[in-house]
Amino acid sequence: MVKYTLFAASLMAGLISSVSAALTPIEVKGNAFYAGDERFFIRGVDYLPGGSSNFKDPLIDADECKRDIEYFKDLGLNTIRVYSVDNSADHDDCMKQLDDAGIYLILDVNTPNNSINRANPGNSYNTAYLQHVFATIDSFKGYDNLLGFFAANEVINNENTTSSAPYVKAVIRDMKQYIKAQAKRAIPVGYSAADISINREQQAKYFNCGEDEERLDMFGMNDYSWCGKSSFTVSGYDQKVKDYSGYSRPMFLSEFGCIEVTPRPFTEIGSLYSTDMSSVFSGGLVYEYSEEENKYGLVSIKSDGSITTKTDYNNLKSQLSSATNPTGDAGASPTADAASECPTYEAGVWEVEGSDLPSMPKRASSFISDGAGKPLGTTGPNTSYGDEGDIADNEAMAAQGSTTAASSGSAKTSSASGSASAAASSSGAATGVYASMPNLLSPVVALPFVIVILSMMLGTVMVV
Repeated sequence: MVKYTLFAASLMAGLISSVSAALTPIEVKGNAFYAGDERFFIRGVDYLPGGSSNFKDPLIDADECKRDIEYFKDLGLNTIRVYSVDNSADHDDCMKQLDDAGIYLILDVNTPNNSINRANPGNSYNTAYLQHVFATIDSFKGYDNLLGFFAANEVINNENTTSSAPYVKAVIRDMKQYIKAQAKRAIPVGYSAADISINREQQAKYFNCGEDEERLDMFGMNDYSWCGKSSFTVSGYDQKVKDYSGYSRPMFLSEFGCIEVTPRPFTEIGSLYSTDMSSVFSGGLVYEYSEEENKYGLVSIKSDGSITTKTDYNNLKSQLSSATNPTGDAGASPTADAASECPTYEAGVWEVEGSDLPSMPKRASSFISDGAGKPLGTTGPNTSYGDEGDIADNEAMAAQGSTTAASSGSAKTSSASGSASAAASSSGAATGVYASMPNLLSPVVALPFVIVILSMMLGTVMVV
């Protein structure tokens, strides 16, 4: 057993804390985001290199992060969205690079194996699933440039899947409770809604109604209604501003960029970052960074890892560079906090009665006080499609890793999403994501080694 003196321990703590963060954590104030006292508008892209059919965690490979961050900076971005990660992997390097570049992360907490299954939401909401979600929070809660987490993406994708809404909202509630107990700061939790008009307004109201601890902190819309050289009125953007005026949580476009007209001119940028929309919307994320099978990419990544920019990339860069954010609060209501009125049941539109949510599984409640335990990454159980017997086994597996709280992220840049369904939206959005193999070079392994080396240099090692 190795012991080291207080001096060596203090030196090590100083070295860790010296990894300073460049970014101020984002806060929710009323219906807008703020970095300190300054209104924050999301200027971002959805980041899913490899696509949904060949997914790998994009925040593991430091060299690939370095490559892509140069393009993010060139575009003038301040945010990326990642749909799924391996929660057992080491993300320190990429997150530090993003932080240094002035870029925040919005992270979906789900994977195809760990999500709310819209066809059978009750079975997929179980202890093992929540262990995965909470362990993902543990892995990212320490980063200042984590803007927030999406609890789910497009689970409700038509008029027949609204019965899954109470389970998604239960996950939002559970995540907020876990963050309050286990994180050092408030981290926004939200939902990303599919591009469907029949009940999206009901979704926005439902996830913001009821008790404060159940309400979301931010609402993302996947929206492809502005196509080509449209306009604020022709696209229907003006009506969206009217429909959501008075909403008390930040709204933004979690996916946008219609490909009915190509190359995409991205003329919606001028309206999105203007006072036409800033009283309700806080910017958005273009779908998507890299060219995949669905042909939405801004860049092409060749087999050798080299990048070729597309006309879409240049058009987006030009539009963003000419669009200046409105000043001050820009029409936002930073003190707004009123809950929305819960939508009423309507057959074929919104088939949810009342506001009651399913209770957290009993064995999952211990995670709130004790922590989620070891993140299981790609080796964890498939919680999304099991029957009752599978769920019992999954819960037992999750309980095996939940005896101690995970500490990943606690000594990072001082301080996350994957869809809750694997299906696409009607407009060709993300279709699901797959986690990659874990990175074995964990800080948990490296930190004791560094401590021993420092202690030996100071002559303070004692072997007992």
